[in-house]
Amino acid sequence: MRPSFSRRISVAFALLLTGFGALVALLGWRLAAEHEQEALQRLSYGLARHIVEHWPAVSRPAGDVADRAALEEVLHMLMVVNPGIEVYVLDAGGRVRTFSGDPSVVRTPQVDLLPVRAFLQGAPLPMRGTDPRAVGERKIFSAAMFPPRPGDVRPPGYLYVVLEGQERAHVSGSVGLRRVWQTALLMAAVGMIATLLLGARVFYTLTRPLRQLAERMSLFNLSGRAEANNGDAMQRPVGDEINAIETSFDVMAQRIAGQAREQAEQQAAHREVVANVAHDLRTPLTALHGHLEALGRRDPPLTDNDRQRHVATALAQSEKVRRLSQQLFELATLQSTDHVVQYERFRLDELVTDAVQKFELSAPRPPVMLDGKPPGRIEINGDLQLIERALTNLIDNAIRHASGAEPVRVSMQHDELEVRVIVADRGPGLPEELARRLDSDQPVRDPALQRRGGGFGGLGLAIAQRIATVHGGSLRTQPTLHGGTRLCLAFPLAPDVIAPVAK
Repeated sequence: MRPSFSRRISVAFALLLTGFGALVALLGWRLAAEHEQEALQRLSYGLARHIVEHWPAVSRPAGDVADRAALEEVLHMLMVVNPGIEVYVLDAGGRVRTFSGDPSVVRTPQVDLLPVRAFLQGAPLPMRGTDPRAVGERKIFSAAMFPPRPGDVRPPGYLYVVLEGQERAHVSGSVGLRRVWQTALLMAAVGMIATLLLGARVFYTLTRPLRQLAERMSLFNLSGRAEANNGDAMQRPVGDEINAIETSFDVMAQRIAGQAREQAEQQAAHREVVANVAHDLRTPLTALHGHLEALGRRDPPLTDNDRQRHVATALAQSEKVRRLSQQLFELATLQSTDHVVQYERFRLDELVTDAVQKFELSAPRPPVMLDGKPPGRIEINGDLQLIERALTNLIDNAIRHASGAEPVRVSMQHDELEVRVIVADRGPGLPEELARRLDSDQPVRDPALQRRGGGFGGLGLAIAQRIATVHGGSLRTQPTLHGGTRLCLAFPLAPDVIAPVAK
């Protein structure tokens, strides 16, 4: 996991500060060295001229007279007085003629005269010239031209004094600069550490609102994931705040887009339901209105048989409207989050028997009958009225869709965990999509099932499925041997009751 944003920016600040400190130190060293060389060259600007004026022996050609010992003595004396300098006698062409030390150490015998002439003409300092003891290296110097003598045919030479000799550079590098740099590095380290600590504190304070925002967005996303995972606990991620905000934004954008799609689908489904309800209500209401108009006509007068036929048909259409309205209200009530199930302990076997007897008394066609062996005493915990409504819906659907005189058969089965009420008929069977939804525990009404003639169906099954779901049970199909429909309404047994399994 990536480190936090404040930590990464602190590390970046430390690297930048270190690089800046190194750059400043390098520039400071260069400027200090430049300043030191300029000061030394200005201080020793007239050194060569002073030597030429006070020790004329240096300007005498070594090959003209036998006074070479005097020249070497003067040069040696100058080296002893100031060991940091190196004195060279140059001819008119810039070639080293005499050196104050061992001639064998001279590696560049030819000195560039352009800086020498610029120095003599008063050019800005510091100015660097050839170092005869090093190849390609340039150092500050002092120079003076020998005074011409009467009768000289050749031009005079030069006295060339290197102000930073090898001895001076060796001693300065091993003693002075070491202490200076140690002190400077120590002060720089202390300053950088103090600056880093202060900068880290400032960054931490400045990025605190960003961290809090990232944590709030992460907690918001985690709460949504926990709800999606049925409340499972999840740890809050830590790490880069920018990455967390980016991830949270993507998740929120996906959730908003998903909610917008769900809202659009719900609105479309709502419009579809309204249209289907209007279609289902329009047919019986139109028929009811037509028969009422027929009953209200006086010309021609209706016979008693016609009046009875119109009244019976109007009552049948009114019953359809009443049943459809009641089913819609019941389904809406069951799907409401405010609906509370009134649990009580009762005998399911007696409830099934009473429901079958109620249909037997109404003498439907086809008839309804109990099938199989009596299951004995079966008790469950649930809402008695809701479970009775589920059974009534299943039996009523079986009666309305059954064909011929084959009876609707109701039976019960149970094991140690649940009890199953099975309603079977010999009708045309359920539509394939409706059976698939039941067997996969998908809500029958999500989305609403369309009928070929318009409107929607499956309200009775949707109510029974919802009642089974709120009780922890299920409504599924079972295979049949001779066609028709076989629906199984299952409920869990009461926790402290283990019914004996029928043999």
